[in-house]
Amino acid sequence: MPTMLEVKDLKKYFMNKGGQLHAVDGISFKLDEGKTLGVVGESGCGKTTLGRTILHLLDVTGGQILFEGNDITSPSRKELRALRENMQIIFQDPYSSLNPRMSVSETIMEPLIIQRKKTRSEMLQETRKLMETVGLAERFESSYPHELDGGRRQRVGVARALALQPKFVVCDEPVSALDVSIQAQIINLLLDLQDARGLTYIFVTHDLSVVKYISDDIMVMYLGQMVEKAPSDELFNNPMHPYTQALLSAIPIPSIHNRKKRIIMQGELTSPINPKPGCRFKDRCRYAEKECSRPQVLEEPSANHFVACCKRDKIDQ
Repeated sequence: MPTMLEVKDLKKYFMNKGGQLHAVDGISFKLDEGKTLGVVGESGCGKTTLGRTILHLLDVTGGQILFEGNDITSPSRKELRALRENMQIIFQDPYSSLNPRMSVSETIMEPLIIQRKKTRSEMLQETRKLMETVGLAERFESSYPHELDGGRRQRVGVARALALQPKFVVCDEPVSALDVSIQAQIINLLLDLQDARGLTYIFVTHDLSVVKYISDDIMVMYLGQMVEKAPSDELFNNPMHPYTQALLSAIPIPSIHNRKKRIIMQGELTSPINPKPGCRFKDRCRYAEKECSRPQVLEEPSANHFVACCKRDKIDQ
């Protein structure tokens, strides 16, 4: 399967009074066409920043981004405009990401107007087709965001992202602001669209149950770095990093007879501002030793299973 996206040692730093905040610090991965990469981790680990940096909604500090084999790390304005047709984003909060003064049809049609490749009647026809695709009835065409519930607002966001027929979409926690029943509808919609259009996703979330359902591979981030990446089933069945194990232990099991032991993380978070070399999880890790203060190398102990932990051989599974 051809590679759609390749990221090499990607970095995104923010300057503040204390120094440089390492939001994304040396991330590398490949994403094949038509596949979904789930990105998980605690709030503040850099998941959203990673997605927005890849899309050039934020400037790249360092590293390289390849899209369909082409280097897009520092695109010109003309190149970026062309990239926007192939790379889109679905935002987390469907209410704040929509213009309250624009109707549903105007919102979905806006990318087509900017593109300037269709007549008004063709754009309206395409807009109605998109509404039908995402499950929005035609009667909502003239409705405004405040008149819709969360699920319908997110469907508008999905339709807008698909308006230019992109190949790659960053889904930035697209269901976290929705009720559980609506979450399932939106996730199934995204899967159906992926099958029908061959879309490639990066799916950012903090919900491990959701990410297992939708993802082919899962990447676990901690304070700007990748600590583990593996196929979905492999990661859940054989987590090798202590941080991944702690996250998975927090997933509730709907059974009083099959309770699993919860791993409680203790200690203080390492500061992401000018962090010291070594494992950033070591201050909260129950297996930490002196060698954890050295820079951790991402290794591949089994096929397509990458982990950055020098103590992985001594960790209880």
